[in-house]
Formats: sequence, C-alpha cells, structure tokens
Amino acid sequence: MKRIPLYKFYKQKYGQELLIDVLSLDYIKTGIRLHPVHRETFYCIIFITEGKEEVSVNEHCRIVSPGEVICSRPGEIWKWQPDPQLKGIVLIFDEQFLLSFFKDPLFLDRFAYLRADRSSPFMLLDNVLQERICHLLLLMKEEIDDRVEKDQHILRAMLYETLMLLNRAEDIKTDDVQPMNEVSVSRYVDKFTSLVASEYTQHHDVEYYADSLCITSNYLNKVVRQTLGTTAKLYIHKLLYEEAKRRLTYTSSTINEIAESLNFDSASYFIRFFRKYAGMTPLQYRENNKSPQK
Repeated sequence: MKRIPLYKFYKQKYGQELLIDVLSLDYIKTGIRLHPVHRETFYCIIFITEGKEEVSVNEHCRIVSPGEVICSRPGEIWKWQPDPQLKGIVLIFDEQFLLSFFKDPLFLDRFAYLRADRSSPFMLLDNVLQERICHLLLLMKEEIDDRVEKDQHILRAMLYETLMLLNRAEDIKTDDVQPMNEVSVSRYVDKFTSLVASEYTQHHDVEYYADSLCITSNYLNKVVRQTLGTTAKLYIHKLLYEEAKRRLTYTSSTINEIAESLNFDSASYFIRFFRKYAGMTPLQYRENNKSPQK
C-alpha cells in the first residue's frame, strides 16, 4: 500500500537556491488534483481570496472562505477536494530560510499558529489586516519574479513581518472546527483492524497503517484508544505476540525462522520483543508449552 505522497521544496526553481516562494493557489492545483491527500516538507500558509470549500489539515476540517488563512507545519497531512475551486495566495518556506539567520532552532515556535500543539490550523483576518498582508505578499512575489539576484535579506524581512502580522489574526477556535464524527471514527478503526489482521506479520509500525488510512499516527492512536481502549502499537503487538506463541507451540520452526517470517529485523530483536510480553524467552516458552504428541 502506498505511503502518503510527500511534496518537497523546489530549492533551485529560480536558479540560485531560494527557500521561500509566493504562488497563486491555482499554480499548485495540478499537484493537489494528482494527490488530494499529501504531506509537505515545508511550512505552508494559504490565504483564501475566493470560494467556499472544505479543507483538512491533520484531521482539523473546515469549510474555508475568503479572509481565512490555513497554516501547516512540515509533515502534516493536507486533504483537499478532488477538484478544488478555491482561489488564494500560497506562501511557502523552508524553516532554514529563517533559522539560518536567527540561529534559534525554536524560533518558529514563537508563533502560536505554527506550533505543533496549536488548537487549530485556521485563522481569520479582518479586512485591514488582510489588505496589509496581501500587499506584503505581492511585494515578495515581485522581488522573487522580477529580480535575477533575489535579495534574501529583504525577503526574509518581509516574511518575518508577515509572520508577526499573522499574530494579530483571530484564531478560529477548536469548537469552530468540524470534528470527526462517531461514524468517521468507527470507519477508521474498522479499516485499521482489518488492515492489521491482513498485514501485521509484515508491517509492525503504526505509521504504516496511519499512512494507509491517510491520517496521522497521533490521530490513529487517539481513535483506537477511544474505541478499543488500547494504543495502535499495542494492538499490533498483541497480534504479533499471539502469532509468535502459536508458532512456538505448534510448529517446529527455529527461532530465527519465526523471527524472519514475522518480519523482525533480527532474532535478537524478536527475543527481546517476546520476553517483554511473556516474561521469558521464546525457547523457554516453547519448552513450557510443547504441543501434545499424537
């Protein structure tokens, strides 16, 4: 099963390395139509100017409209409509564009709307603030498009001003975000348990199943715990452990063969895994639980 597509920053788009860009939303729609669900390696801030449509970032869903802003961090999952009709301005940048200058690895966490623990990726601009920020974005685009030698210090200053101005935007609180309903949660859990049942011997990591369902690992753990009372990881490990016990009891396969058939990296890792849940090694378990001779 394919992983969620990951879009990377095109650093050499303008010849020299440039870690910032300002685009029309129409410009990126080809990629959105190809992969409505995707991740990105960069920060992305989208200013909606026309249309009304549902967009999701990391399971936060909202029908966005003009004046609203959507902010995402690297690695977060975007979900768009298959043929998006929204219009807007897209500001993207690699974190190194700012961190290489400010020399502070936590610099971007100063902006609440860019933190990993923010309550919502959506914000609302008043008319004055929207006009001022859009003017800044236009100046950035002119600097990028019209000059052979891009002045990165000017672009960095304009980006910093834009981020500071966004601090004045109105948060769209979590209560205003349309949450996943019980049917959606149940559907995700049902798909998860079905996938695990068919693939747990080959895929042990939670991220694989989250990507297969086009949701984040954190959200998958949340809905699995909410519905099944355990974490996604423990659910997978329980099936692996039970299958390992079955093979130790009813087959003559060696420890190495069982470890390989269950896709553990090594026999020693399998032994550690088994001891964690059984309190004994696989060989000790086999000795204590020999199948009856016919």
